Order: sequence, then structure tokens, then C-alpha cells
Amino acid sequence: MDARTRIRSTVAGTFASERYLRFMRAKARIKRKLRGAPPAVHYFHQVDDPYSHLAVQKLDELKTAYDIPFHVHLTAKPPAEFQGSSEHFDQWALRDALSVADDYGTSLQVTRPPRAESVNAANNRLATEVDQPQFASRAIETGSLLWSDRLAAEALSPGAAKAVRMGNALRTKLGHYQGAMFNFDGEWFWGIDRIRLLEARLIEEGFGKGPIRVPEPTPADSTGLGASHVVLEYFPSLRSPYTAIGHRRVLDLIARSGVTVRLRPVMPMLMRGIPAPFAKQQYIITDSAREARARGIPFGRIVDPFGEPVKRAFALFPAAVALGRGMEFVTEYLSAAWAEGIDIADARNNGLRQVATRAGIDWDALQSAARDTDWESLLESNVNDMLGAGLWGVPSFRVSGGAIESPYACWGQDRIWRIENEIVRRA
Repeated sequence: MDARTRIRSTVAGTFASERYLRFMRAKARIKRKLRGAPPAVHYFHQVDDPYSHLAVQKLDELKTAYDIPFHVHLTAKPPAEFQGSSEHFDQWALRDALSVADDYGTSLQVTRPPRAESVNAANNRLATEVDQPQFASRAIETGSLLWSDRLAAEALSPGAAKAVRMGNALRTKLGHYQGAMFNFDGEWFWGIDRIRLLEARLIEEGFGKGPIRVPEPTPADSTGLGASHVVLEYFPSLRSPYTAIGHRRVLDLIARSGVTVRLRPVMPMLMRGIPAPFAKQQYIITDSAREARARGIPFGRIVDPFGEPVKRAFALFPAAVALGRGMEFVTEYLSAAWAEGIDIADARNNGLRQVATRAGIDWDALQSAARDTDWESLLESNVNDMLGAGLWGVPSFRVSGGAIESPYACWGQDRIWRIENEIVRRA
């Protein structure tokens, strides 16, 4: 393992460790006590963020269930470098939020995306409500008007500008960049998908009792469905922690439902020129590790190569497919790189040999088959189709066929339950 890979892997493994999580919690707790501040949850609301509109609909329920103050802050949209594809981020977020709102017991009615002047009006209405008991109800009402294009254009008031500026500053100081965020003593929870983990933390620390009020939706059961007439295109990346922690659940879904699978791996986002500032990379790895622990998925012994070592692995993938072991190759690689600390970046290919052997592939046969495949064109085709579906992150999914004509596409291990629902609907 070269020095750069060793450093990158050590840093990633540190961020993924439970020890690091405990350290960040303790550090935040000590800082809070030195300020003489009581424990509190901070919620960051972005009026033109559909995820914020869903999350705020659960705020009063959380305030009732847990004996801890919830402080609200207004924030603005994150800078472009934090959005992945800033050109498509808003459209994707809206499409995704609309897709899951009903399953979470929330609502989102959209006439058109918010205009900047209407966003000003929404912030003006809410700036005086921050930390007031009626904030959630006012935010829901205001958000409904905003998303249905019923707020008149206004200039941003000085008070609202100050509230948003202060919210942005606090969010940055505490180490994040996104709207719909909850923060509690050193730990971040993004949107309605992570409220369940915030609740688990609050229960663990004695601020309330179960059950979890905002669990992940339970999908329709696809067991024994025999959905071979439905096609699931699966776009994983070998360098994606979210792919790694969701992969076994994808395999389970495939086995349960009998869906026809097209495995379509893509290059990592950073190697495709998609920016990810340090704060975003840090959150992704800590969040992935926390999700893995919550789901009982092995994760955290990490070898994180970049550039040529990753390309060596991708160069073998089409050959593994040609030998009928493509999914097995991806499965073993993800396990080796993200859970077992096997040196898959070894220049002598010892780690990749081990991956191949465990995937049931003869190394010499794999090498021979790789010489006859154009892996770069294959991966480029995969990423172009993924981008064409309005997606750029991984893992991504596209479901087609069955009883519904138009395909459904989404990304994220958080949406595996939604994919199962889609397969059942179509089958």
C-alpha cells in the first residue's frame, strides 16, 4: 500500500470508528458545559429545501416526545460545491422528496419550484417565529404556500437576512453545510431519513422512551414475487461507502423478489470530477459508519485507494461479468475494501487476487478475459445512462418493466425500501 493510500485509509477508518463518534460527542458536550448551556437539539431549516419541508412536519412530534429543547435556525442553500451536481440538485431533491413524502406520513404539494423572491417572503415570515412554540406550524403553512407558488415576491428584510446569516454561521461552525439538519452534541442527522437515529440517541441518553416516532418506512414484502419481468438496473461504485453498506440489502432484495438485475458499476464521483469538500467527505464516512452499526453491517476496516488502483479493479469487472461472476466480484471487493481492510491497492495485485478467489474466479482466467474487454467504454456508458436518469450519486437504481410503462430512478441506500415498493407495484 503506498503512502497516500495508507494515509487516506487511516483517516477514513478513524472517521468511521465508534471511538471517533464517542470523541466528537464528548468534545461537544464539554464545550457546551463550558459555555454553561443545557443540552439541546438544533434544527436548521431551509425554506426552499423540500427535505426541510418534510422534516419540519415532524418537529412538534419530536418536541412532545423528548424532554429536551429544540432550537430552530434559518439557513440558506449550501454552496454549489456541496451539491454534487448543482445544475441538477434542486430537481433531484424535489423529485425524491415527492417520492417518499406519503410513506413518511408527510405532505408536499408542488406547483412550481420556489422563486428567489418568494423564498425571501418565506424567510421574512419565519424570521420572527424562530424558537417560538408555533414555529413548526408556521413553517408548514409557509412552506405549503411557497411550494404552491402562493407567496408574493418580497425583498429580504434586514431581520430575516440576519437570521439566515446567523443560522449559516452556526451550521458552518458546528461543521455542516446542508438544510434539514439536526445537530445534537457533536452529531449530525440529515433530514427525515435520519430522525430515527436522532431519536435513538435521545432515548439512549435518557431524554425520552421508545418507540421511535419516525422510523424508516416498511416496504411491501416482495418475497416469492417472481418478478423476473421487472428489471432493476443497479449502479454501484467500488469506492462508495454508501454502496458498501447497502450492497447486502440489495442482494437480499434481488433474492427475495426474483427481479431481473442489470449490474452497471460506475466510476467514483471524485474520479468523475464531482466535487466533495472535506466537510462533506467527513460527514459521508461518519454517517455511513453509523448507518452500518445501526443495521448490523460490517464496516470500518477501510482501504481507500484513488486513481490507478481503483481503475485496476474496474478493468477486471467486465471480465468477471464475462465469466458469469460479476456480482460476486463486486460483493467481495466491497467487503475487502470497506469491512476487512484487505489491501486491494497492492501493486502486485495480491488483494485483487484474493477478491477474485473469494468470488469463485480463477485469477489467470480473469486476467485473460480482461484483455478482451473494453472496461472504460462500459463504465462510460453506465454513467451516461445514470446521468440521463437525472442521477449522479451512488448507489443508484432504475426500475422498469412490469405493469408501469415509465421507469422509476433514485439513488441512495436510504431508498432500498422504496425500490422494493416499486418492484411490488410493477409485478
